[in-house]
Amino acid sequence: MDLAFLLDRFSEPAVLALGGLAVGLLFGAFAQQSRFCLRAAVVEFVDGAPGPKLAIWLLTFSAAVLGTQMLVLADQAQLSEARQIASPQSLSGAALGGLMFGAGMVLARGCASRLLVLSATGNLRALLSGLVFAVVAQASLRGILRPMREWLAAGFITNEIGGNDLLVFTGASTEWAIGFALLWLVAGLLVASRVRVTTWQAVAACLAGLVVPFAWWFTASMAAQAFDPVQVEAVTFTGPSADTLMLVLSPPGGVLDFDVGLVPGVFLGSALAALMAREWRIVGFHDGPSMRRYLLGAALMGFGGMLAGGCAVGAGITGASVFAVTAWVALSAIWLSAGMTHYLIDGRGKTAAPSTVAAE
Repeated sequence: MDLAFLLDRFSEPAVLALGGLAVGLLFGAFAQQSRFCLRAAVVEFVDGAPGPKLAIWLLTFSAAVLGTQMLVLADQAQLSEARQIASPQSLSGAALGGLMFGAGMVLARGCASRLLVLSATGNLRALLSGLVFAVVAQASLRGILRPMREWLAAGFITNEIGGNDLLVFTGASTEWAIGFALLWLVAGLLVASRVRVTTWQAVAACLAGLVVPFAWWFTASMAAQAFDPVQVEAVTFTGPSADTLMLVLSPPGGVLDFDVGLVPGVFLGSALAALMAREWRIVGFHDGPSMRRYLLGAALMGFGGMLAGGCAVGAGITGASVFAVTAWVALSAIWLSAGMTHYLIDGRGKTAAPSTVAAE
């Protein structure tokens, strides 16, 4: 598909924002319908009861990696220009930020993307937690928390190991990466076949994952055809949430780009999917202690996601799909921290309150 038609009729920033909106609409709708949630997948894994949430995450993850690497093999996108590969990244930030994000994800009962999807379906707990996440992310990016983030991130940079491309670092080929993704896809299908995953949920999970290579293709194509420099990127929520917040709070006339369209697109796509499925309903907090828990978790995710260079989707799926070293470090840290936090706080025979379960 040639983007010249759109570029001839609209400005480059407008096309980027429209592309981000389209990507967000698709991801939001498919994530809402599939019930995609990394926290829930971790909980099932730690509890020793692999179920539908783990299957959904495996299908989304493997579809994103497989689609992205197929895109590279077909030479349809120059992903070597992606931020995760082209610029130095922080290994210390990925590890520490991932640990913070994983703990916060369990406390808030959902990662950044899940909070955004839930808030669009009438979940007020997720809406408030998402706002706290965006505020702390913005404070970590450009505000009062920036010095601390930069100090922690400066500990160990990928330049010290020769770059951030895991395939180059290990000497693995694109074909090997495709085979790796296929193994995880088979694993996801096997789990899905043994638990309560409907055909539509499995399809929606795969489609949510395939939105990631679509976003890579779009931004890479824009970078190749646009006059002004364009960042090659895909689906992530930490930076875009902070940028969207500032766009709302700033005077009209802010800069349009892919990130600005992404977050509203996910919200709108999730809301439309919930309304069409008659799943939209108002859900609030259970009590005061639960509210403190959620907001603390959201704050940890905001700082941790910015420190790690991405959230459960931005690092754990988008960054992993291009085999960025820091993304795999962050993803491992998120799984480890989330598992430990769940075991210590919610696990060991403890049972969530009925209203909390319903909210999930």
